[in-house]
Amino acid sequence: MSAIATTREASVVQTFGLAVRLPAVLVMIFGLVIVYAVGFSPFTRAHNAAHDTRHANGFPCH
Repeated sequence: MSAIATTREASVVQTFGLAVRLPAVLVMIFGLVIVYAVGFSPFTRAHNAAHDTRHANGFPCH
């Protein structure tokens, strides 16, 4: 008596189209807008917070 075992591997196709990339791109754009908007804000506290955050992350800003 012999048993034949077969396995079927499903091929997985990954696509990195617009639907996958768009949310990441939008979040990056939103983050940059926030950083620049707060950095040039006329409100002193918001500007100073952005300034200190840039220095804490190693970005030279002046």
